[in-house]
Amino acid sequence: MLISLNWLKLGLDKIDISDDELVKLIGARLVEVEEVIDQTHKYDKIYVAQVKFCEKIPDTHLTLCLIDDGGKAEDVERNKDGYVQVMCGAPNVHQDMFVAWIAPGAIVPASVHDAEPFKISMRKMLKKYDSYGMIAAADELDLGDDHEGIIELNPEGLQAGMPFAKAFVDLNDKILDIENKSLTHRPDTFGLLGFRREVAGILGQKFTSPDWYLNPNVDFKNSSDVKLEIEIDEKLCPRYTAIVFEPTGKEYSPYFSNQATLLARAGMRSIDPIVDATNMNMLLSGQPLHAFDYDKFVAVGGSATPKIIVRAAKKGEKLTLLDGKEIEMNEDDIVITSNNVPVALAGAMGGANTAIDENTKRVILESATFSLYNLRKTQMAHGIFSEAITRFTKGQPAGQTLPVALRFAREVADYLKPVGLFDSQKTAPVAEKVELPLAQLNSLLGTDFDAATAQKILQNVEFDVKTQGDKLIATVPFWRTDIHIPEDLIEEIGRLSGYDNIAPILPLHGTADPNVMFTLKTALRHHLSARGANEVLTYSFVHGDLMKKVGQDTDNSYEIVNSISPDLQHIRQSIVPSLLDKSYANLRAGHEKFALFEMNQVYPRTNGVDEDGVPKSTYQLGFVVVDQAQKSDFYLAKKYVQSILDNFGVEYKIKPFLDAKDKSNTYYESKRSANIETVDGTLIGHVGEIKQRILREFKLPVPTAAFEIDLQLLLELQGASAKDFSFSQYPSVARDLTISVPLDRRAGEIEARIRETLSQRRLVNRVKCTSIYQAEGADTKNISFHLDFARTDKTLEKAEIQAIMKTLEKIK
Repeated sequence: MLISLNWLKLGLDKIDISDDELVKLIGARLVEVEEVIDQTHKYDKIYVAQVKFCEKIPDTHLTLCLIDDGGKAEDVERNKDGYVQVMCGAPNVHQDMFVAWIAPGAIVPASVHDAEPFKISMRKMLKKYDSYGMIAAADELDLGDDHEGIIELNPEGLQAGMPFAKAFVDLNDKILDIENKSLTHRPDTFGLLGFRREVAGILGQKFTSPDWYLNPNVDFKNSSDVKLEIEIDEKLCPRYTAIVFEPTGKEYSPYFSNQATLLARAGMRSIDPIVDATNMNMLLSGQPLHAFDYDKFVAVGGSATPKIIVRAAKKGEKLTLLDGKEIEMNEDDIVITSNNVPVALAGAMGGANTAIDENTKRVILESATFSLYNLRKTQMAHGIFSEAITRFTKGQPAGQTLPVALRFAREVADYLKPVGLFDSQKTAPVAEKVELPLAQLNSLLGTDFDAATAQKILQNVEFDVKTQGDKLIATVPFWRTDIHIPEDLIEEIGRLSGYDNIAPILPLHGTADPNVMFTLKTALRHHLSARGANEVLTYSFVHGDLMKKVGQDTDNSYEIVNSISPDLQHIRQSIVPSLLDKSYANLRAGHEKFALFEMNQVYPRTNGVDEDGVPKSTYQLGFVVVDQAQKSDFYLAKKYVQSILDNFGVEYKIKPFLDAKDKSNTYYESKRSANIETVDGTLIGHVGEIKQRILREFKLPVPTAAFEIDLQLLLELQGASAKDFSFSQYPSVARDLTISVPLDRRAGEIEARIRETLSQRRLVNRVKCTSIYQAEGADTKNISFHLDFARTDKTLEKAEIQAIMKTLEKIK
């Protein structure tokens, strides 16, 4: 998103800090500024000039012009009247017009970013005419695409010789390139009005929105000749406002407008006064507007009483858009219809069947807001990424549809006359109020705000705030759709006042209880990695096709209403399908034998929801093993399961496999799979080979096997005989130990003796056998171990470590 710094400053009080400091504050307290595009010298040596004389050159397209630049340009020849000679090829040049003149020595603005910018100089034309500089068209000034003719400036308030940049909202500007992803929850800041309000708050200035925004006034009556009804599904379209216009018959002004320069600085192009007005209002408020041909709209609906119906599209329903592309819609799309005949893909693009053209007599202006969740799906499904849908997908507030539509009506009053206003909202909703205890504010932020200071911070950005004892009661403005709870207000106060101004004092707190699940996962990670398995991390969000591949029921998965991608629309029920998906990539990379595991949360619908309506999760270990040399990987997977459960002291049984009622485990081959249960029959997980049909879907070899274990149950079932322990908060010691023992001694026996010795000293420990070596003909063998151990009450000292190692070396 591009924002003109000069346009931004227009609605603010005097700013006493530099532009660099202002940009730094915006970055710290509102949004990241990716780049500041400096255009302060882009229009140097470009002047407002008046054409004093014109003469066509016979048999050419050229016109010889004498221009008055007020004597500002240097190093140019002038006639006795002080005028400069310029040759112009534009068909619309005429005497007395005011133009933009690029003087010799200036860089053509459109070429500023070229590898070799175009510098203007005196040129001899047709071998006999000296031409000093250039009378510029919009595209040469980088203010549009038009090259049909030169721009003509409105003479009101202009003087020959004044800098061209000063003829408008100052073109000597800096453009802020905003990283708008962090503003996704702030639709109000996608308009300059809201962004300006936030900057005022950051600067400690009180901001007041213009009256047209806060108190919309309808100053016209509906004509009896204009009929229109509106029917909406409020879940899809919270509000729909429409104004019908008739043309006044007045022709468009020939003058280049200030609006065109502001649009250019926002990365848009001027089209005509009507389209420009819709875009300007969108840039100012964040509210997109769209226009339909009223008479075409009526004809498409086939009824003398036209009715706008906003509804969900039907699967397979088709619409030809304004760009000529025919789309096939789905149930997630929202469609604007005329008596149920589609005329627009809501929030994205209008239909060709109601397009404005040169024969249009009456116009319907649409100012509406739509479900941001549906429009995000529409955006992805149809690949439409316009300025309008970008704003709609942030959830524009319903309260601004009417004021923005009425502002548009006033701006185009010379060309369009409003003859009918129609609005789906009959009564304004009650403003939300949020109470914030002052103690909660200061406790959470670590500050000492008094009520008056906190109240002023919020009032600066137009919250209506009252104090009641030791708490604030804030009435939320209609454009702040993100404010609902006290923590939202706390964030506002902290952000606007500057988190960097909060004293960095550590809060007083006791020792936190250890996260037992984190400890378990760490131990499992060490255990499986030591046995050759590789941990991966995959998305918790998956495509519905992945679940269908493995036979899972998508109805048992929660669907993401605002998914970041069409490929990530569901929360997964289990981890194994994701691991199967990643296994093929490893095979293609040349790995013939490997094991992948992941520990994460899963959210099957069968888990239900908590008291707040949040889906309940289950921590799960998913594991897939592939070995192309084996005829069956079941026993390899089972071996991993047994090593885990034995290692953690869990008593278990391997029982016949049973399909889960929710179909979450349907990818296992039931005759070559098993349930993992406790001795009392509690299901811990599953282990088995994957069905051949599914393996073909993933292009995996037949013997692929997998298992899943419920980590929450494993945590509860851990026995006292578990061999892996969490290390203490004190530094652990790592040592390698080699012991020479008789040939009949087993490594497991020695490992058990080492663990016993360390445990007797109350040391948490981890012991791993790393090698066994026997020299030819020797009657002993060397067994090597890697040890990690630590005390839980203090750091081990050097002498203590040496004593421990000497004790261990004596083990036989």
